[in-house]
Amino acid sequence: MELINCTNCNTLFVKSKFRDVCDACYKEEEAKFDIVYKYIRKATNRTATMQQVVDGTGVEEELLIKFVKKGRLRLAQFPNLGYPCEKCGTIIKEGRICNSCASSIRSDLAEVEKEEQRKQEIAERDHKSVYYTKIDE
Repeated sequence: MELINCTNCNTLFVKSKFRDVCDACYKEEEAKFDIVYKYIRKATNRTATMQQVVDGTGVEEELLIKFVKKGRLRLAQFPNLGYPCEKCGTIIKEGRICNSCASSIRSDLAEVEKEEQRKQEIAERDHKSVYYTKIDE
């Protein structure tokens, strides 16, 4: 059991593994989820973008993103919804970063690994070329 402050209203509450907000804020989020879900379930709104859902429901974009990230709104059913990549802001449908940023990070890591390997090879080569002599006293 862990006491934490609600991320919305700062009220102290007992954290559960399913909720990061207090009971009052959870009920408010559920009411907003119902509004969003009813809105996007209409045939005319299934292809709505994130901004259109915000404008049509009055629910904050951050909360919509939370619903998507937690899997409550399935993007396969609503093709124009998504959330921003944590690195560049491009709209994505899964994960935390877009493919382009992931590729860039992999490339950067490969460069770092190459550099580390080069440093290790130089150190080994320098170690092998050291000659020790004994000086008579």
